[in-house]
Amino acid sequence: MATAAQWLEGARPRTLPMAFAPVIVGSAAAFGLGAFKPLNAALALIVSVLLQVGVNYANDYSDGIRGTDDVRVGPLRLTGSGAAQPRHVKFAAFACFGVAMLAGLALILLSQASLVLLLVGVGCIAAAWGYTGGKNPYGYLGLGDVFVFVFFGLVATLGTTFTQAGQLSAAAWIGAVSTGLIAMALLMANNVRDIPTDTAVGKKTLAVRLGDTAARISYVMMLAAAVLLPLFLTGEYPWMLLVLLLVPAGILPSRLMLTGTERMTLIPVLKQTGLINLAFSILFAAGIVLTRTLA
Repeated sequence: MATAAQWLEGARPRTLPMAFAPVIVGSAAAFGLGAFKPLNAALALIVSVLLQVGVNYANDYSDGIRGTDDVRVGPLRLTGSGAAQPRHVKFAAFACFGVAMLAGLALILLSQASLVLLLVGVGCIAAAWGYTGGKNPYGYLGLGDVFVFVFFGLVATLGTTFTQAGQLSAAAWIGAVSTGLIAMALLMANNVRDIPTDTAVGKKTLAVRLGDTAARISYVMMLAAAVLLPLFLTGEYPWMLLVLLLVPAGILPSRLMLTGTERMTLIPVLKQTGLINLAFSILFAAGIVLTRTLA
């Protein structure tokens, strides 16, 4: 039986900023449209966090039964390490997905949005499971980064804005792209660390396909683009210049990615990138809120 601490580690708390950031950004965009709704935002956060934890457990289960996690450099995996039975990890994943769907349904009813959004929710769960689950997991084909960008960037952010404001804005779109790029960067850091072991088991992530050097450079480019894109909003939101405060924060993980030769040295990059995503969302939101309140 896995301990509570092991289940917590298996939930991969370093990745949770990926769940918080799009909701903060999307809610800020809704505030900019004069339609911020705290209860809707809270429900969106519940959906986002549970989907993130669910996909982490699903990934743990699927990689564990395939043997992908038998030899690891990074943190504990419940299934691969034998700390928990595979069926228990699988149940935990689907329990998260189930509660996320219930919260999503409540959000749709509360916001009086189209029930078409339910199909989006089903698509999110299918994508979460299909990352490493099923017969042809897309995470093993190098498509995981694309799906992270779409679901933890575009869908999560724009869905948060739409269920509050009933419309989208340039701020919502740019914020969605930026937070999606940072989420992709976090996954890239994880996959660069795992290039040797993933290659050995035939897991062709985007990092494996790009090769070690190009994958490391792509991480830096994603962070840079994410920070610079909001500058297009400074005409409407002058305080958006606050996001430039992230530049110093991005130097350390970028340097580690470009120069770290030992795979273990890349582990802190995951936490640093997650914190950058959270800090980005807060500064992005501050840029909108300060502009609107001080105008």
